Amino acid sequence: MDFRKISEQDIAYFRSVGGIKNIFTDNENLTVAASDQTEDLHYLPEVVLQPETVEAVSAIMRYCNEHRLPVTPRGAGTGLSGGALPVFGGVVLDMKRFNKILNVDKRNLQVVVEPGVITQELQDHVKAEGLMYPPDPASKGSCFIGGNVSENSGGPRAVKYGVVKDYVLNLEVVMPNGDVMWTGANVLKNATGYNLTQLIVGSEGTLAVITKIVLKLIPAVKHDLLMLVPFRSAIDACAAVNAIFMAGYLPSALEFMERDAIEWSMKYVESAGISLPEDIQAHLLIEVDGNNLDQLYKEMEAIAEVVQQFDIDEILFADSHEQKQMLWTLRRKVGEAVKANSIYKEEDTVVPRAELPELLRVIKEIGKEYGFHSVCYGHAGDGNLHVNIVKGDMSDDDWNNKLTEGIRKLFKEVVRMGGTISGEHGIGLVQKNYMDIAFNAAQMQLMKEIKKVFDPNGILNPGKIFAA
Repeated sequence: MDFRKISEQDIAYFRSVGGIKNIFTDNENLTVAASDQTEDLHYLPEVVLQPETVEAVSAIMRYCNEHRLPVTPRGAGTGLSGGALPVFGGVVLDMKRFNKILNVDKRNLQVVVEPGVITQELQDHVKAEGLMYPPDPASKGSCFIGGNVSENSGGPRAVKYGVVKDYVLNLEVVMPNGDVMWTGANVLKNATGYNLTQLIVGSEGTLAVITKIVLKLIPAVKHDLLMLVPFRSAIDACAAVNAIFMAGYLPSALEFMERDAIEWSMKYVESAGISLPEDIQAHLLIEVDGNNLDQLYKEMEAIAEVVQQFDIDEILFADSHEQKQMLWTLRRKVGEAVKANSIYKEEDTVVPRAELPELLRVIKEIGKEYGFHSVCYGHAGDGNLHVNIVKGDMSDDDWNNKLTEGIRKLFKEVVRMGGTISGEHGIGLVQKNYMDIAFNAAQMQLMKEIKKVFDPNGILNPGKIFAA
C-alpha cells in the first residue's frame, strides 16, 4: 500500500487539534504501541495519538484520509490476532481516554459506554445496579469493551448468554473520511435497512472507529455453582460436553482444559488448591447459574450423573466463593502460563459442538505429523477450542515454514467439520493468509468491496483480514 511517512507538518497539525490529550513520538511510547499479546510481533508506529473527544477523532481521521496516512485503532492491547499492530507505521489511535460509562438506563436495561472502559469495570458497575452484562473474555480485567466489540469477543459464558454481538444495540462511529454517525437505534428489534451495527461488530477496526456503544443488559442472576471434573481421557472430556447438552442441560459455562493447560496454569498462579493425579488427562470446568439455588443443586447433581458415564476421577464441587475464584483463575490464566513457558502460536478453532472429540484427535495427529506440541483448552460448550502450539525443540526453519503447512492442514480439517478458523480472536494480521480456506473467491471479493465502500483509500487498520 502506498502510504507516506509522518512529517513534522503532520505532527504540527495534530498538535493544533483540540481534544487530543497526548501526542507521543518518543521511542518508549511508540514501543508500547508496537505490540499486543500476539506472539512476539512488533511494528513501530510513527506517532501515538490519544484523543478524548469525538470531534478530535473526526479531525484526525479526516486529515489522515486526505493525506493518505495509515491509522491503526488501539484498545488495551490484549488482542491475540495482531489486530492492533501498526504494520505500516503511521498513526496509532489509542482510545484509552474514552473511558467513561455514560449512562445506565435501568428502565430499558441498557448502558451507554465509551470504548476505552475495561470490560470487568463495566460488569461491576452494572452489577451494582442489579444488572448483568454477560460476555466475559479471559482478559476481562484488562481488555476494553471497544476491542471486544471490534473482535466480537466471546468468553466462557457465551455458551448460555451469547457473544458480544448479541448485546450491541447501536454504535456511534467515525468513518475514515471523518464523518460521525450512529449505526442503528437503541431498540431490541430493528428491521430498518441494512444492519450497519452488526457489520461494524467484529470488523476488527477496519471499517470505522467506535466512539460510543449502546449495550443491552439483563437482570443479574443471584446464584452460581461450579464444579471441576477430571477425566482420564481428553477425548472423553470432549465427548462429555455434548452429552451434557443432549441430556437437556444448559450450563452457564463449560470449559475444557487438557492436562498441560491446567498443569502449567497451576505452576503459573502457584495454586495448591487441587491435585493432579498422573492418570488425569483433561478437566471440564462446569458452571450453572440462576435464581433458584435448590434447582441449581439438582441441575449440578444431574450433570454429575451424566459425566459419570465416562472414566472420571472424583469431582470437585467448589464450596466457597474463594474456591470458585481459584478455579476460574486457573482457567483464565492458561494463555499467560503457556506464553511464559515457551514461544508459541495460538490458533482459535471452532467447530459444531459434537465434533469436539474429532477436532482434538485431528489436532494431535497433525502435531505428530508436523512435529509440534499443542496445549488445548477453551470454551468447549460452544465448540471453541484454543490450540496453543509451543515451539519447544522445533528448529527455527520448521517453526517458520513447516508449521505453517500444519496449521493450514488443521484449518482445512476444521472447515471440513463444519467449523471455521476463528471463534473469537479475529483474523487480524496472523490469520489472514488462511482466509481462503474459510471463504471462496466470490465471498472474499464481496468483503473487500465492503471495505472499499467504507474506506476507499484503505487508511484504516491496513494489512488486516485480507492477504495482499
